[in-house]
Amino acid sequence: MTYEEIIAYLYTLEDRSKVVYKQKKFGIVSHNSLGIYHKDLKELAKEIGKNRNALALKLFDSGIYEGRLLCSKLFNPNDLTEELMEKWVRTFENWEVCDSFCMGLFSKSNFALAKIIDWAKREPEFEKRAGFAIMAAYCMADKKSDNDLFEQFFPIIKKEANDERLYVKKAINWALRNIGKRNKDLNKRAIKVANQLLESKNASAVWIAKDALNELQKENVRISDYPRNMYRPKK
Repeated sequence: MTYEEIIAYLYTLEDRSKVVYKQKKFGIVSHNSLGIYHKDLKELAKEIGKNRNALALKLFDSGIYEGRLLCSKLFNPNDLTEELMEKWVRTFENWEVCDSFCMGLFSKSNFALAKIIDWAKREPEFEKRAGFAIMAAYCMADKKSDNDLFEQFFPIIKKEANDERLYVKKAINWALRNIGKRNKDLNKRAIKVANQLLESKNASAVWIAKDALNELQKENVRISDYPRNMYRPKK
């Protein structure tokens, strides 16, 4: 499909009632949105095919919200540059577009770790969420690294857990839970970090901790077994 054909097709799917529904039901506030569900865009992306970088760039620059979502599904993560990532992250206006780029694209790039460390301390809500969304996705995208790599995320989580903004604290919680589901050793470490957060008087940190513990301590919690590196408490 050409750029023109995709844009024309997107307009055939336009449904303004879905824009309102997504805002009321899921808190997705978006500008220049046609009102197309994410699942329908995923199907369209499959039809278009991956690694369509030039097309993805044009779709992002179209200014159409759904065009930007499609961009995140068509661009090759190996071809990402820091300049592109910085350009795109500054446009994020809700959790849906933030997570679409972070999970499917940014977490698979060569700059994932650098952006986790950089963006997790930023002030703008969805730039900061992007740092933690990449962190959460990276736990499953990187199946080879040892535990030490993921343990370096715990101090970042503890430092930023006081952020009371809904979509930031949810992403921090998501990252902590995903680290804890990477393997049994990191599960123990994540539970320990959550218990440390419980001691905080900050409502956001306590919420993050309680929700994480509720999942990580379940008997039937699904824990992966990515490269084991038996955790040994540091002296």
